[in-house]
Amino acid sequence: RCAAAADTQARGGEARGIQAHPVDAACARASQGACMILALVEALRPKQWTKNLLIFVGVVFAQHAGDPVLLERAAAGFLAFSLLAGTVYLINDLRDVEADRQHPRKSRRPIASGRLPAATAWAALPVVLVLAGVLSWWLGTGFALVLLVYLVNNVLYSFVLKRVVVLDVMLIALGFMLRAMAGVELLLPVAPSTELSMWLLVCTFFGALFLGVSKRRRELVNAGEQAPGQRAVLRAYTPELLDVMLAVSASLTVMAYALYTMWPTTVAKFHTELLIITVPFVAFGVFRHLVLVRVSETSEDPSMVLLTDRPTQLNLACFLASALWVLYSHR
Repeated sequence: RCAAAADTQARGGEARGIQAHPVDAACARASQGACMILALVEALRPKQWTKNLLIFVGVVFAQHAGDPVLLERAAAGFLAFSLLAGTVYLINDLRDVEADRQHPRKSRRPIASGRLPAATAWAALPVVLVLAGVLSWWLGTGFALVLLVYLVNNVLYSFVLKRVVVLDVMLIALGFMLRAMAGVELLLPVAPSTELSMWLLVCTFFGALFLGVSKRRRELVNAGEQAPGQRAVLRAYTPELLDVMLAVSASLTVMAYALYTMWPTTVAKFHTELLIITVPFVAFGVFRHLVLVRVSETSEDPSMVLLTDRPTQLNLACFLASALWVLYSHR
C-alpha cells in the first residue's frame, strides 16, 4: 500500500508538472517496511533542520568554537532540537492533513499522500520525543526547560495560535529565539561564565520575524484564490500589509545587527571594532531574500533558499569567514 501510494503520488505530481520527489521514487521500489521508514524520516523534515544550526551561534560567539567538548555539546543540542522539531512537524502534518491535500506541494508529504499512515505517525511520536528528552536532560536542566517551552509554543501554534494574524509569525520568531537561548544554555554546565547576550535575542527575533513574514507573503502569492483553504490565517493578510511588515522587519534586522557590532559591550568583549565589517553580508542576505520573495516560488520555504540559492550560500560563507576572523584573531 505504501509503495502504491508513492507511485500514485509520483504520477499525480508529474501530471501537475511537479518533478517526482527522490523519496517517492525510492518508495516505489522498496519493500513496505523500508518505504515506511523512508516516509517517517521524510516526515521528520531533515531539510528543515538547517534552522537548528542556530544552536551553534552560542558556542561560536562565546569564542569556544575550538573547544571539542563544547562543540560536542552543541552538536548534541542540534540533534535534540532537530528530533523535537521533527515531532512538531509530525503533529502539524497530522493536524493539517486535509488542508495539505489541497496544496500542490504539501499534498506530497508522507501523511497527506498516504505513504505514512496516521497511526504509524502517532506511534512514532513518543519514541522520537523520548530520544529528544534524554539528550536534552543530559545537556542540562536549562537546556531541557528551553526545549520544553519550545514544544509548548509549537503545540499551541499548531492547534490554536497559527490562525491568529500577526501572532502566527511572532510565534515563529519566538521559536528561533528559543533555539538561540538553547545554544547558550547547553554551554553553562561546563562553561558557567558564558553569558546570554540580549543582542543575540533581539537580532534573532527580528531576523526570524522577517523570514516568517516573507514566508507568508510567498504563500499568499503561490496559493492565489486557494490561500484560505491551504492556510486559514492567509485570509486575514493582504499583499500590501505583508509588504509593510517585510519592510519594517527587514529594516529592524539590519539595524539591530549593526548596532550590536558597534555596542560598547560588544567592542569590549571582542577587543575590536572590526565586527562591523560583517554588516554588509547581513544586509545583502536580507535584500537577496527580498528579491527571492518576489521572483521565486521556493522562497515559501526559507530552508530551501539556504540549500539551493548559490548567492545566499556564498554570502553566508563570506559572513562566517569574516565573523570567525574577527572573533578569533583578536582574543
